[in-house]
Amino acid sequence: MTLSILGNCIGGIGLFLLGMQLMTDGLKIAAGKTLRTILERSTATPFRGILSGVFITSLVQSSSAVTVATIGFVNAGLMDLLQAVTVIYGSNIGTTMTGWLVSLVGFKFDIKIFALPLIGLGMFLRLTKGNGRSGALGETFAGFGVFFLGIDLLRATFAETGINLPLTLLDGGVGSYFTFLVIGVLLTVAMQSSSAAIAITLTATAGGVIPFDSGASLVIGANIGSTSTAALAALGATPNAKRVATAHVIFNLVTGAVALLLLPFLLHALTVFPQILHAQTNATMLLALFHTVFNILGVGLMLPFTQFMVTRLTGWFRSHEEDEAQPLFLDTNIAATPLLAFHALAKEIERIGNIARRMAKGAISSEAGPSLQLDTDRRTLLKLEIEVGNFINLIRRGNLPEELDHVLPNALRVTSYYREVADVSLRIAQMQQQSRLLANTALAQEIGLYKQHVVKLLDLTDVAREEYAPEECAALFKETEEMYRHLKSSLLKAGTKNLLPVGLMVSLIDLMSDVRRIADQIEKGARYLTTLTTAMPTEDKAIPAQAAA
Repeated sequence: MTLSILGNCIGGIGLFLLGMQLMTDGLKIAAGKTLRTILERSTATPFRGILSGVFITSLVQSSSAVTVATIGFVNAGLMDLLQAVTVIYGSNIGTTMTGWLVSLVGFKFDIKIFALPLIGLGMFLRLTKGNGRSGALGETFAGFGVFFLGIDLLRATFAETGINLPLTLLDGGVGSYFTFLVIGVLLTVAMQSSSAAIAITLTATAGGVIPFDSGASLVIGANIGSTSTAALAALGATPNAKRVATAHVIFNLVTGAVALLLLPFLLHALTVFPQILHAQTNATMLLALFHTVFNILGVGLMLPFTQFMVTRLTGWFRSHEEDEAQPLFLDTNIAATPLLAFHALAKEIERIGNIARRMAKGAISSEAGPSLQLDTDRRTLLKLEIEVGNFINLIRRGNLPEELDHVLPNALRVTSYYREVADVSLRIAQMQQQSRLLANTALAQEIGLYKQHVVKLLDLTDVAREEYAPEECAALFKETEEMYRHLKSSLLKAGTKNLLPVGLMVSLIDLMSDVRRIADQIEKGARYLTTLTTAMPTEDKAIPAQAAA
């Protein structure tokens, strides 16, 4: 191989990758809202999810872009993991459209006749229309032109090379299949583009550099290698990102393994079938068809097991938030047994109370604004509140004694108190920075003592403590109210005497009012929570209810 041929090959690959990048970026901008709408509304069923993945990937010519967008939708709660997996299935079929573009256009026409005008028109739109949709569309046109120029340069290079490359020496049966498969994987990983690897494979096959069956092995390898982008993107990412990336890897590995096992049969079928139909084909078209067929076959094989895979993936890569948001005590099997059900309910609500106290302490003691931990804790608390509500509905459906029916609303009342603590804690965290602006030392000390008093109340309202005493908490809350009234009066006096800016005075009064609100809600929550345990049925009452169930 001469330096000229090597340079042309590298240049062709570079033009191809540049064209792909321009096309992808331009189409994502030009059709951004449309793609979001499709992903949001067109994944209601697995079949529609697959079709959405096919369509979007065919449009933007990048399965990686679709995968990243899908992960974003899962993290935002707009799509569940099952819907995301079906979109991934479709994106693997959609990415085969690049091969069809290359085989149907790149080898049928004089590329320069339409590629160069496309580049000129595209850049004219890009320069005159700026960063809007029309400019993005121009970038797409230019990308198409550069894309096909790269294909044309690769085609010409491989045609000149003929069969003089040492790759043909690898053609030797089953062993060569694995060799070319590995080459396909490495090629895709190196360029981070399966489409580029497929294009090189098609042009190399058309130029006689590699045999048709070896080209098919390269295509399988490129398909497997495409998972590297998703795997790299998932490193250090969220659990959902890791699950989607793992589903992508599993699908492509299974599909690649099946395609390799069936390779001789598939190639024979794809060669014979066009002859039966008397259709004119060539090696590049057959490779594009092979790429599409084995991906469709992979979807057909994996679809029946998708729900099982999603269930297993949900249990992997679990974050602390997801583990904490899972109920520890609410077992549906005990909902019909009042003794066990009330005990489990009380223990789970205690956990919610612990999260609420943790949030309140974090908000009151912080002066740096809301933290990510506060947002995480609130989401966890809300999920547990929903689980408690569902469990209470199960208890009501059972044989609940009448004397206990009035107690269940207290459980919902307590969770609402704790939710209020969580919401107020977020608000306090946002306002805490106001305290740092306070220059009055006496007021700052009074505010500090007031906050310490509330934190002490937060500790005492943990009903799991052996020393927990409702009377002590009630007395401490009364002291808190007295401190709040005195502090509010001090702030008002400082404001009227111009010792404190009026705006800062109002903000601090609101902040202290929210801190008092936390004390009020946490004390009430603890007091009503004890009614669940004191009203808990005895073993004698539990046995008839259990028997009736």
